[in-house]
Amino acid sequence: MGDSNLSPFTNHQLPSPPPPPSSSSSSSQLNVPSTMPRPSLNLETLAPTPSFSASSSEHVKRLINSKHYVSPSKTICFDRFIPSRSGSNFELFHIPSTPSPSAVSNISTEVGSDGGKEETPSAYAALLRDALFGTNTPDKREIRGRNIFRYRTETRQPMQSFSPYGFDDEGPGVSQSPVKAPRKVPRSPYKVLDAPALQDDFYLNLVDWSSHNVLAVGLGNCVYLWNACSSKVTKLCDLGIDDSVCSVGWAQRGTNNLAVGTFNGKVQIWDASRCKKIRNMEGHRLRVGALAWSSSVLSSGSRDKSILQRDIRSPEDFVSKLSGHKSEVCGLKWSYDNRQLASGGNDNRLFVWNQHSTQPVLKYCEHTAAVKAIAWSPHLHGLLASGGGTADRCIRFWNTTTNSHLSCMDTGSQVCNLVWSKNVNELVSTHGYSQNQIIVWRYPTMSKLATLTGHTYRVLYLAISPDGQTIVTGAGDETLRFWNVFPSPKSQNTDSEIGASSFGRTTIR
Repeated sequence: MGDSNLSPFTNHQLPSPPPPPSSSSSSSQLNVPSTMPRPSLNLETLAPTPSFSASSSEHVKRLINSKHYVSPSKTICFDRFIPSRSGSNFELFHIPSTPSPSAVSNISTEVGSDGGKEETPSAYAALLRDALFGTNTPDKREIRGRNIFRYRTETRQPMQSFSPYGFDDEGPGVSQSPVKAPRKVPRSPYKVLDAPALQDDFYLNLVDWSSHNVLAVGLGNCVYLWNACSSKVTKLCDLGIDDSVCSVGWAQRGTNNLAVGTFNGKVQIWDASRCKKIRNMEGHRLRVGALAWSSSVLSSGSRDKSILQRDIRSPEDFVSKLSGHKSEVCGLKWSYDNRQLASGGNDNRLFVWNQHSTQPVLKYCEHTAAVKAIAWSPHLHGLLASGGGTADRCIRFWNTTTNSHLSCMDTGSQVCNLVWSKNVNELVSTHGYSQNQIIVWRYPTMSKLATLTGHTYRVLYLAISPDGQTIVTGAGDETLRFWNVFPSPKSQNTDSEIGASSFGRTTIR
């Protein structure tokens, strides 16, 4: 049972990205003179004189044809430069350095021809320079010898620094909230594993990730465990040639129990730490394709249209039977407070049950295809998301507290799985016909953060890591792909939680 030598998971070799271009090569292409003489214009040469000399005529021709005249002594540069203000030598542009506060407060004035007072050009230039370039611009004496046209990262100045209302007052309609750049999601998986015999069956659930950072995968008639910290593979069980694995589901935190649903309608409970079977429960007549845990209660959904509630502390195989679906039950999820159970079936129905009901307390019939994808929001009580199959292609949102339909998003593809991020208000959907894509959505706007591709078959299986940052997807192309899609939790200050020190940082060799 605990044979670790039979490893179905093999690393795919991912191509290494090309090295980034050297910054020195780009800078060496710049043809910039260190100093550029500033020609002066003598207005006396343009004044009309009684005797119109040949030299004066030449000046006028140059002025009229200034757009076409090329000075033989002028250096022509074809590069376009965007200098950094903080690194520019304003002495070249005849802009005086920033005056001291006392100098600004004691602006000198002159008497104009009309008897009034006007500011001197130097004071005006100083105020204009402060308004355009900020009061913290380096003094020209401090930047001598530096490359004034060097490319560098410039600190973005707030909008109010350019406001005509001054630096402290905000102009009308100007918000001080910073503009948040969209989060970038890597478009390629950081690890790809071979998963031979991973079935291409929409109604099965063959992949689950435990709170102890162990991935369980059903392959044919066997269940394998992959440790995300050590990459160790363990064969947990073999059901034999007369049976096969249809679903796997880890118990909640605190135990290493794994439930396995079989094609013959049985549910087995295994202690993964000891690779030992501890329960074998019957009750279903056909295959068990969906499993969901709520503390010590295990719910199992079957092709026989029923849902059985099993308390593993009880000697009975099941304690209650839930009836309502008219076709195979293919989706099951307990809410985070363990008070509501959502079920989806091949009858295009989404039902919600409470802890003690044997009939659904809420019924949703808006989907037009099988409902396998179900996910409860960890951020808002009673918020439920569901996805429909090929004929539906929609993700719908429900408020089970008020029994209302909130919104609908047509994805254009069969919706196979849904999972919410516990770190941010986002969710992931995996798809089948016809694009086989993975989409990261921001809720409630349902704007796409990323569309991930790579699988060549329907992305039928999805699980999320215990730290909430990584997802694993499985498909009929017999591969498991690991994607970093969500940010780390805000409250996580150390790498000691849930094996984070070794998870998600595996280098592909």
